[in-house]
Amino acid sequence: MMDEGEGSSEMEFMNIDSAADSLDSSAIFHVVNDVLGFILFMHQQIPSVLQDITQEFDDLRTEFKELEVELAKSEGKAISTRRKQASRKREVKLGIRKLEKLMDCISNLKSALQLVITEVPNVEKISLVLGPSPLRPLHIYELSFSLGTGVSCDFSRSKVAETLSRKAIRMLISRGAGSDSYACPTKLFLMVKAPSYLNLPLHFLPKREFRQNRKKVPFRLRFRCRTRDLEMNAQPNDSASSVGLLDSTSKDLIWFQCRHTIKGLVSRTTPQED
Repeated sequence: MMDEGEGSSEMEFMNIDSAADSLDSSAIFHVVNDVLGFILFMHQQIPSVLQDITQEFDDLRTEFKELEVELAKSEGKAISTRRKQASRKREVKLGIRKLEKLMDCISNLKSALQLVITEVPNVEKISLVLGPSPLRPLHIYELSFSLGTGVSCDFSRSKVAETLSRKAIRMLISRGAGSDSYACPTKLFLMVKAPSYLNLPLHFLPKREFRQNRKKVPFRLRFRCRTRDLEMNAQPNDSASSVGLLDSTSKDLIWFQCRHTIKGLVSRTTPQED
């Protein structure tokens, strides 16, 4: 069976509208982060939703520190009690090791994302690529943002970000995103389309000749704000005209690839067919 989008170079934009006048870097960060978590979970690259894994990791680290204190204070306690505490400490340590690499990768990628959307005045397009490499994608999720984004020093989660994330994930689910999965872990890559003069050597590599694989059509999300430019927000919901407009005004934009990737941890067990 032909993969979704294979043999075609067009897929209509899924428009996500906001009542806000503009999107700041904080809102963009949280929206991208939530879509990233959705991709990893729905394609069975992590065993549970990202928020739960993050909470589990924090809880394990807290418990490990508490066990260390308890063991240090239990010199005079029964041997059975000390053995039980030591056994639990080993279990917790194994749990931390299991999640540590994944959480470090996620943290590094999120830091890079924060940096680029703060440094670039107008983030036009962010691409999340799931697969062995950006040139051999299994799935592509492309997020476009209307011009006029602002920089925010506060990256706390806002109501605007919460609403946009919820709308985006519902839209993706309604279009069948995440409906298939893979037995083996794969990688998630972050690509950012930005001005060619951008200089972020610690986190991003310029890919001037990069072209997305035409056989795998992206899920395209376009986030739009309330603006005086009614013509911009009234663009028809088709990719051909919109992509042409973006390309014609983006001659100095190139793709940058984040150095940090996220490799899937485990695949959830799927029921076997009879």
